[in-house]
Amino acid sequence: MTKDHTTILPYYKVQDKGAEMTTMFDNIAHRYDFLNHLLSLGIDKYWRHLAINSLKKYAPQYILDIATGTGDLALAAMRLSPQSIIGIDISEGMIKEGRKKIANKNLGHIITLAQGNAESLEYPDNSFDAITVAFGVRNFAHLDLGLREMIRVLRPNKQIAILEFSKPTIFPIKQLFSFYFRYILPTIGKFFSKDHRAYTYLPESVAVFPDGENFCEYLRVAGFKEITYRTLSFGICTLYNATK
Repeated sequence: MTKDHTTILPYYKVQDKGAEMTTMFDNIAHRYDFLNHLLSLGIDKYWRHLAINSLKKYAPQYILDIATGTGDLALAAMRLSPQSIIGIDISEGMIKEGRKKIANKNLGHIITLAQGNAESLEYPDNSFDAITVAFGVRNFAHLDLGLREMIRVLRPNKQIAILEFSKPTIFPIKQLFSFYFRYILPTIGKFFSKDHRAYTYLPESVAVFPDGENFCEYLRVAGFKEITYRTLSFGICTLYNATK
């Protein structure tokens, strides 16, 4: 595993990646849910379902959802019947959209969304029974710091579930996925979101992210154990689970 963060972390040609990600997601927040479901053909809902099911046997009561966005994974986690779900995101625009959805479902007494940085979590050690992340670890400015914070606030013998895009290797899925990500997805994303960077950034960040066993190595270095991963939809997405 390389120690040169610039070669493996999400790619964006700026010095302050955190600020850039905040601006980018603020810009697309109003169209994020629509584009997310459109561009994934709705498969993202199935991926979230699998991620939440992977935590079911642990019956977590206090859940932290990092990079919660508009709260889709936090809402999906309601199937676990927890006492509390906290979702954090660097983008206030995304949080505002998520709060609307939570209010519409009358779940504000269980789900709380707040602006926060995954690399400096404002929670005590051993605070949560489960931690979830859906398509957010790619956006960490420093992957190692984010993972260390996750294991710090997770309770012993409890588990994390991380969904992230990965790179298919099977023909012809690899070729079709590459064409879709490089040409179709950015075109549709730019048209609907009016942000000319966000949906170009997505395939670039996926291309350089250390998926599969490479990401598992980062989890090991952070201190996680019992690490497993499962590729979904022919390798387009991967579900990672690990225990403290």
